[in-house]
Amino acid sequence: MASAEQLETGSESGSGGVRSTSPCSTCSVIVVGAGFGGLAAARFLHNSNVKVMVLESRDRIGGRVYTDYSFGFPVDMGASWLHGVCKDNPLAPVIGKLGLPLYRTCGDNSVLYDHDLESYALFDMDGNQVPQALVTEVGEVFESLLEETKKLREEHPDDMSVMKAFTLVLERRPDLRQEGMAFKVLQWYICRMEGWFAADADSISVQSWDEEELLQGGHGLMVKGYKPVLSSLAEGLDIRLNHRITKISRGLHGVRMSTDDGKVFDADACVVALPLGVLQANVVRFEPKLPEWKEAAISDLGVGNENKIALFFEEVCWPNVEFLGVVASTSYGCSYFLNLHKATGHPVLVYMPAGRLANDIEQLSNVAAANFAIRQLKRILPNAAEPINYLVSRWGTDPNSLGCYSYDAVGKPHDLYERLRAPVDSLFWAGEATSERFPGTVHGAFHTGVMAGSECLKRFAERCRDLEMFQPVMAKEDELTTPLLISRM
Repeated sequence: MASAEQLETGSESGSGGVRSTSPCSTCSVIVVGAGFGGLAAARFLHNSNVKVMVLESRDRIGGRVYTDYSFGFPVDMGASWLHGVCKDNPLAPVIGKLGLPLYRTCGDNSVLYDHDLESYALFDMDGNQVPQALVTEVGEVFESLLEETKKLREEHPDDMSVMKAFTLVLERRPDLRQEGMAFKVLQWYICRMEGWFAADADSISVQSWDEEELLQGGHGLMVKGYKPVLSSLAEGLDIRLNHRITKISRGLHGVRMSTDDGKVFDADACVVALPLGVLQANVVRFEPKLPEWKEAAISDLGVGNENKIALFFEEVCWPNVEFLGVVASTSYGCSYFLNLHKATGHPVLVYMPAGRLANDIEQLSNVAAANFAIRQLKRILPNAAEPINYLVSRWGTDPNSLGCYSYDAVGKPHDLYERLRAPVDSLFWAGEATSERFPGTVHGAFHTGVMAGSECLKRFAERCRDLEMFQPVMAKEDELTTPLLISRM
């Protein structure tokens, strides 16, 4: 381990040293993690004439954003939407400049967040389609249920789970109770809400479930996947793959990163862009220890799980809708499939389990997980063909992620996101879990990466008293000069 004196004087150890002897002439930053937050920070710093290196534990960039080409065309097995198709989205300038098409799956007022009501076809376990009128009617009941939870929390200062709030609301609003098929449809709506947060309703805070800032313009599916955006951000950057950091040490004016195979990297500052699940697992040791307020922010935020099982068919054998759903008597028993054919023209259905169901399916082999999804499909479409190929994600047990994205846990304040983002000495923080405005989103991760890079520059400027050396070309990232390419079939 480097001593405080070594870190302050800029001595380099090993071939990985990127720190200069004079931070006023060439400042250096190491970014830990090549997800969207890390790449955004690295791109901002690189464009601002800062020497930057990215260390990534995987053999690829992107983190939990991963476009797979095994089928011969792109399929996003992690994030796949741009949430908020408008010029105010921090990612809009990048996507617009690249000319990437988006398929809009909902308007601004969708109760299901990423899809409009009319884009669904729901079925019961016997393969009977639920009348669309009933789907719409129960959707309106669900909206009323959400509105009633807002009133309830004003009366109860102590936090509770969304599920408990629903129970209390239904006790005093019997008119919102549902029976028979309508009850099962309501469970499916709850299932979709759990998919939005990647967590079960009995874990989600009723005080904070609606704190996220939803941008205008609805939600757009990335037709060609997120890979082109990642490639654009990574172009020309010094990215070292298969570098697993196990220790981050900091002194008064510098940081040192140590890998599991004994490599050492020194720099003036570090942007920590690790997934929340990895931070919570304490697989990276910080020396000296992080302040208690920072450790609390890491431990108290919820980290959820949502997976994808992509089924590739020879031809389409399902209705021409964007989402297929299976209703059941519990949200755990419900299912839903994204129909990629509507957006991309490829005969692919993506099964998307979340929360406890996602965790349980991860205990299965890939073959068993795919067969589980196929059985769910054949419950509603008994004559569906067998897929010719499949893909399975495992974000919860992947040691490089240990979960998908963050959510507000019961009894915990929403400002934990901002606390997690706050710098500690020469450590700056980025990633979706550090975004108080846009948690759980790609544009949230991107935005915090730009902010972390900007904070690094300010710190260097304070130290060097030389603002002219910095020319951040991403300073106007909110100006959309190229229109987004949006379709809705």
